[in-house]
This record gives sequence, structure tokens and C-alpha cells, in this order.
Amino acid sequence: MFAHHTKDLIEVGCDEAGRGCLAGPVFGAAVILPKNFKEPLLNDSKQLTEKQRLSLRPIIKKKALAWAVVALSAQEIDRINILQASIQTMHQSISLLTTKPEFILVDGNRFKPYWMTPHLCVVKGDSKYASIAAASILAKTYRDDYMLRMAELFPNYGWHTNKGYPTVKHKAAIKKHGITPHHRLTFKMT
Repeated sequence: MFAHHTKDLIEVGCDEAGRGCLAGPVFGAAVILPKNFKEPLLNDSKQLTEKQRLSLRPIIKKKALAWAVVALSAQEIDRINILQASIQTMHQSISLLTTKPEFILVDGNRFKPYWMTPHLCVVKGDSKYASIAAASILAKTYRDDYMLRMAELFPNYGWHTNKGYPTVKHKAAIKKHGITPHHRLTFKMT
């Protein structure tokens, strides 16, 4: 199912989670997998159940040659915009890796060059490259964990189910209760 873009170079896969949310940070992840990595359940995080993603997370962390996850706050998103924040989380994740990648695979169609390392943007890359799928799972599960903790502190917004995305219930809660320090002020709330 998955391919390698390069046969001999050390590839890192990058993805983010939380771009379209009204609240909470955006999380970015970078993962370098061994060339022979095989995990039948691994897929685009959006195609997996929460339970499947959580079961894959420790496998990815254990078997990856290197991995990192970074978050940028709602305030930082408002300051530099969501696209720049998403790219910054992926850049910061790459910078934290204990193995230096030689080629970067990025989910989506927008990225800024990272130093002199060549990169390729791949639309729906999380369904084409295992390293991007793995990064997608780490970013999503770390973000979900964060939003579940925030849901306990701000129970009126339904974050335990919507994770900060613009659902009808979340928008109604904003109208009724106002915004929290975790809401993105530059996003349309209603």
C-alpha cells in the first residue's frame, strides 16, 4: 500500500492536526520509519478509529528511527496565521529529530523549504507514505489528548467529542458562553 519516495535517502514524513479547529493548538509531527517498516493497521489517521490510532501510537514511537511532535498555541496561530503555524510545527518537529533526514515528505500542498533538505508535498500523502501516515497519527493523538484535558477545564464546549472543530454544538456554546483563552480569535466563530 505504501511507497518510499527515495530508495537510499533517510525520509521523514510530516503532518499536522488541528488546522481547521476553532480552539486549541495546531500539532505537527515528523517521523522517520525504517525502510522495512510494516504495520497492517497503519493508514491515514482520518480513516482509523480513535482506538486504532491510540493502539498504533506506541508501535510507531517504538519502531521509528526518530519522531517528534510540536504544538503551537491559539495565540501563536492568531499571530502568524494557521498555514504558517502548521508549517512551523513541522519544521520544529524535524529539528528535534535525533536522526537527520535527507528528504522530507509533507502531507498536503504547502510547505516552506527546511534548510537545504529537499522536500515533496503530497496531497493525501497520509494514504500514500507510511512515514506521513505515522506522523498523522502522532499529531492527531497528541492533539486529541490535549483537547480532552482542556475539555475537563472548559466543559461547556463539547471538546471531549468535537476536539475544537467547528461543530454546531461548539458554535452554539461560543454564542452562549463566549470564547476561552484557547479559542483562535482570527477564526470565524459562528
